[in-house]
Amino acid sequence: MTAVGRPRRSCLAVPGSSVKMLGKAQGLPADQVFLDLEDAVAPLAKPDARKNIVATLNEGDWAGKTRVVRVNDLTTPWTYRDVIEVVEGAGANLDCIMLPKVQNAEQVHWLDLLLTQIEKTLGLEVGRIGIEAQIENAAGLVNVDAIAGASPRVETIIFGPADFMASINMKSLVVGALIPDYPGDPYHYILMRILMAARMHDKQAIDGPFLQIRDVDAFREVAKRSAALGFDGKWVLHPGQIDAANEVYSPAQADYDHAELILDAYDYYTSEAGGKLGAVMLGDEMIDEASRKMALVIAAKGRAAGMSRTSTFTPPAS
Repeated sequence: MTAVGRPRRSCLAVPGSSVKMLGKAQGLPADQVFLDLEDAVAPLAKPDARKNIVATLNEGDWAGKTRVVRVNDLTTPWTYRDVIEVVEGAGANLDCIMLPKVQNAEQVHWLDLLLTQIEKTLGLEVGRIGIEAQIENAAGLVNVDAIAGASPRVETIIFGPADFMASINMKSLVVGALIPDYPGDPYHYILMRILMAARMHDKQAIDGPFLQIRDVDAFREVAKRSAALGFDGKWVLHPGQIDAANEVYSPAQADYDHAELILDAYDYYTSEAGGKLGAVMLGDEMIDEASRKMALVIAAKGRAAGMSRTSTFTPPAS
């Protein structure tokens, strides 16, 4: 599977200023939870939010979820304190730092260096804490290749639609939805650009939020577009969106079964016992090395989602 990594089908946003929501998030079936210090937290509430996040990372039961903290962006006066307080306070219980509004590779270098200094000072494993880079404006998109390759710590490239729409003067107030006056998908180029940069550097690609949180059907339709391209997951802003995200970014059971069948059949037919064949028929379908690579992607997504196959390959009788 390209961009092997932690499951991130559903990435739940939780404001660090809400102790109640921090507690509730621990029991929800999201693959990843990111504790927010940026847009969801008012400036005057940020110092207390840092303390809340450190406490919940150290004391909470996250049950195998990927634990991420979104700090403020580097144009603000809060970022360095965000990173230092959170990582010094809870670095052993933290998986990634999310950096929003990344505009160039140098900003990732800064975060990488600061994390390294803190890890060395505290005796933590150097390089274990990953970086998630959020693309939210034209500069970030233009520089996304360099951003994706800026550090081995980078695990994901994330589309931030709301700020991006504002940054390019897009004529819409509905985040993530199609625009009736535009005869296509206005986000297609942006999503593909992020996806190509992510895959070039073997990173995961994550779609951003859909703000109409009570319209789960609309969320599902928007999510299907990025899932079809190959994105690994999507932000969720409400518990009601989690199941839909987990469903959309997992293979259908039939597709997962078929992928595993292709892998088994190809393994058999290329073996000595199977005749050392490079291209064979599997039912009405020809499979070859390219088929195997495609099947690996679907099978890996299914395995990461915890799916179980319902069919097996039986070699033909000799």
